Amino acid sequence: MAHTDPLHYLKDELRALEAKGVRVHPPVLEGEQLPVAVFNGRRVINLGSNNYLGLTTHPRLRAAAEAAVRTLGTGSGAVRTITGTMRGHVELEAAIARFKGAEAAVVFQSGFTANAGTVSAVLGREDFIISDELNHASIIDGARLSRAAIKVFPHRDTQAAEKILAELAPQPGKKLLITDGVFSMDGDIAPLPELCALAEKYGAIMMVDDAHASGVLGRNGRGTVDHFGLHGRVQIQVGTLSKAVGALGGYVCGAAHLIEYLRLRGRPFLFSTSHPPAVTAACQAAFEVLEQEPERITRLWANTRRFQSGLRAAGFDLGRTETPITPIMIGDGRKTMEFSRALFEAGVLVTGIAFPTVPEGKARLRAIVTATHAPADLDEAVATIARVGKRDGII
Repeated sequence: MAHTDPLHYLKDELRALEAKGVRVHPPVLEGEQLPVAVFNGRRVINLGSNNYLGLTTHPRLRAAAEAAVRTLGTGSGAVRTITGTMRGHVELEAAIARFKGAEAAVVFQSGFTANAGTVSAVLGREDFIISDELNHASIIDGARLSRAAIKVFPHRDTQAAEKILAELAPQPGKKLLITDGVFSMDGDIAPLPELCALAEKYGAIMMVDDAHASGVLGRNGRGTVDHFGLHGRVQIQVGTLSKAVGALGGYVCGAAHLIEYLRLRGRPFLFSTSHPPAVTAACQAAFEVLEQEPERITRLWANTRRFQSGLRAAGFDLGRTETPITPIMIGDGRKTMEFSRALFEAGVLVTGIAFPTVPEGKARLRAIVTATHAPADLDEAVATIARVGKRDGII
């Protein structure tokens, strides 16, 4: 008897994406994650990486990772709550807490699991989540897993957020007000001072995901809480070890009782093998570099200004960005992905972003500037983007 494939419908879904021009085939990096790198055999200016400060190849991170492998092996062998808590995990968490000015910190296996695991752990079905409409997918998934009622306010609209909080005030149950610190697709910064004031006014828990602010904003890259001088007013701070820090993982900072609770009830923490020694050692070295080499952040911002001013002068719409995240707004998904492919052929890698990552009609290229791009690289990239954009009718 012939057997049918119950997943055959997925082929139809893939063909539909192909027909719309938005089926993604990620390029393969050959070698190190550098500002000029080789993808699919082609040398290109790399504007697709989250490696903001160039730490993925920093000599101190390499040395720390190599030493950890030699002395401690390649893996931890267990989840943290059994035998997988190594001395390096404890030291890394202490270093993060010091850096962020928090009582304690806990490391998760990724930034995604840090968000999803935290939101789903601290709230239940009788509670409420008030969330910016452009918050990261990990926040959205964590909110759904918590089974709390989810109330979404328009992007950065603090008046709308207050209206929701006021309507919920008579309701029993905890309220969590949550926002990205820097929004990953637009590069704009959350109105965190106003949101903190609202959380305090209505007795809500304030939570910020600083994945794209870590290593970028604040003193030595301490994030949006430090950037705005809001220490002590944000109860839950989430960060990543996978972007500016140059390695892998996520973390949560806050009061000691919050962190202890997450160790006991954060499901990704409880049910995933802990980071290998090389990762924890590299992360510790990265926080030392953040403290000792602030000039990297200075270069990051100088490069950002140079690149963005060049694109604006060429006639591109960069949306509302305030950070190194540089959206080049196109609108049409097919046109966006075709532009991205044409730029790759011309020697510049800029990622095309279309639905469902962003809403229909708001497709864009997303370029990310790093501290390690040479000015000449950025000037060449701007010239290429402008030339191809004019040729293809983008500008």
